[in-house]
Amino acid sequence: MPELRSATTFGYLLTLSRPRFWLYLAGPVLVGVAYGASTAGDLFAPTAVALFAYFLVPANVYLYGVNDVFDADIDEINPKKTGESAKETRFQGGPAVTAIVAVCGLAGVAFLGVLPASAALWVVAFLVLGYAYSAPPFRLKTAPPLDSISNGLYVLPGAAAYVALAGRQPPALAVVGGWLWAMAMHTFSAVPDIDPDRRAGIRTTATVLGERRTLAYCGVCWLFSAGAFALLDVRAGALLLLYPLLAVGVAETDVSVSRAYWWFPAINTLVGMVLTLGGLWGVVRG
Repeated sequence: MPELRSATTFGYLLTLSRPRFWLYLAGPVLVGVAYGASTAGDLFAPTAVALFAYFLVPANVYLYGVNDVFDADIDEINPKKTGESAKETRFQGGPAVTAIVAVCGLAGVAFLGVLPASAALWVVAFLVLGYAYSAPPFRLKTAPPLDSISNGLYVLPGAAAYVALAGRQPPALAVVGGWLWAMAMHTFSAVPDIDPDRRAGIRTTATVLGERRTLAYCGVCWLFSAGAFALLDVRAGALLLLYPLLAVGVAETDVSVSRAYWWFPAINTLVGMVLTLGGLWGVVRG
């Protein structure tokens, strides 16, 4: 069956890192920087730039590389990675690829030497959860509801950036709201995989709940996420109400989740941009 393949190791690694989703990790860094900065100069502080650069590409190579190494057999029947409509690539193996994935993970450990311990711990938590999600003996992705809960890891880069600049921990409500948002986003993305995962004998929150109840679960998580942010700023809460409305819209119309799934990189980028601009406005006013 036809599938996406790259002629070079570099090209393959770019494809493996899911460019459509790069901002899922780098975007929270921008938000964390915008709200953690006190002056315009802080926005371009070396630690802010280094965190953004790392979470834009190397962290994605690490996160998705570990995932693809241990999902190689499952991905043989995953429609996202096989067939005419494939938008992602299957793991193509090779010692060079495995070594680069490992180096990308170790590069994250290097932040222990340049960030305050209170910020570096968020990076370490990301690396640990990123590995534990896909790799044995943990394999959290096959242990519902831990597969959903563990994907709060996407907010950790933003927390690290915030602490690195602000010198204090982010508001607990922001972490909780972001964590719930990421839980719902991950579980929504698992809906198109329900059939191949069931055929492969993989249990996820989505395979346990089924499509309709999974959409309800996502809607509830997104609703509570909006509520948490609303307690910080009602405008942020109102913005994030977009997501439970989207969950209801997909559930109650003939739009397939497989189609809607590919809308979210653009939607999330726009929402993240608005949140970032809100933080930057605070810096400018300050």
